[in-house]
Amino acid sequence: MKIVAADVIVSSPDRNFVTLKITTDEGITGLGDATLNGRELSVASYLRDHVAPLLMGRDAHRIEDTWQFLYRSAYWRRGPVTMAAIAAVDVALWDVKAKAAGMPLYQLLGGASRTGIMAYGHASGRDLPELFDSIRRHLDEGFRSIRVQTSVPGINAVYGVAAQPSATGQRYDYEPAQRTPLPAEEDWDTRAYLRHLPSVFEAVRNEFGPELPLLHDGHHRMTPIQAAKLGKALEPYDLFWLEDCTPAENQEALRLVRQHTTTPLAIGEVFNTVWDYQTLIREQLIDYVRSAVTHTGGITAMRKLLDFAAQYQIKSGIHGPTDISPVGMAAALHLDLAIHNFGIQEYMKHTPLANEVFRQSFTFTDGYLHPGDQPGLGVELDEEAAARFPYEPAYLPFNRLKDGTVHDW
Repeated sequence: MKIVAADVIVSSPDRNFVTLKITTDEGITGLGDATLNGRELSVASYLRDHVAPLLMGRDAHRIEDTWQFLYRSAYWRRGPVTMAAIAAVDVALWDVKAKAAGMPLYQLLGGASRTGIMAYGHASGRDLPELFDSIRRHLDEGFRSIRVQTSVPGINAVYGVAAQPSATGQRYDYEPAQRTPLPAEEDWDTRAYLRHLPSVFEAVRNEFGPELPLLHDGHHRMTPIQAAKLGKALEPYDLFWLEDCTPAENQEALRLVRQHTTTPLAIGEVFNTVWDYQTLIREQLIDYVRSAVTHTGGITAMRKLLDFAAQYQIKSGIHGPTDISPVGMAAALHLDLAIHNFGIQEYMKHTPLANEVFRQSFTFTDGYLHPGDQPGLGVELDEEAAARFPYEPAYLPFNRLKDGTVHDW
């Protein structure tokens, strides 16, 4: 079965998505997600100008061989643009193979290891009453695990707080990438954050009890000693995990954090290869792998990464907000269902416009996701609907400290 077309579709139903559509000589099509939030066109160009011509005439069934060819033949390896492009090809080929087999993709990955996929939702608030209302709404929607993000006194805008002002007028945590000529500038104060956050989790535990799994995202903003201090301060509140507490490109930094806290650590949202995790997994410095299928080379690469992690009792926590398209989300769900060392799946519901462009079969019931049993990924692209929403430039924000220094957002 030969590849005869590889089309790149860029669409913006409320936010920008990059989708690869591969077509075979047997008329079977497969979809892959190549969205890189704030740098979408870089991946679109990489696919359209450099990768698509190399795919013509290749055997669509040879997924591993195609992956290795695209990774090694470019010579310049790794990086988010390259790995997102390879991921799109990989996922699209798995979609094709599963459709050809007449099976949902998870069956080709070994079949289901569980009946459902535990998901966590994103609650936030500018103050405690607003945060409590957000948690209650997520519980009413069926979530049984909750990420908690909060405003901090003295800081004007904080990542992940939905109700704070946004230039787009949308929920901030749904789409922080704002459609403005330049990236939005936000402020940051780590000491204020470290003082405030433990009191928030104390209040949440007092209100909602000890059983509710709670998560928090530090979003790379702390030094190792600051992260260790926060992890230790949060121990009484029994977090499910503390996410991306440091800019973990410096893998050895997590040794210090690990020495000082038993709060579970989830790391890797901005990682894109197994090499980013080598020390973290081998030395058991983390508890959850946070990469996205979309940004880490696809299903082929993520399966290998998670099999490596499983040797050390480290579980999955695949990145899944709405900057991952429904195609990328479906790929994550099929992998979640099949692997043994599944931990939890991030889940934000896409908007009605996005759901109009991407017709999907996965479901969310009583806190659990399931990819569905349609052949392939279970997602189809409505190209006419996609064409109604052209690309619009958008940038993620950045942070400055009080003295004007650029800081990790």
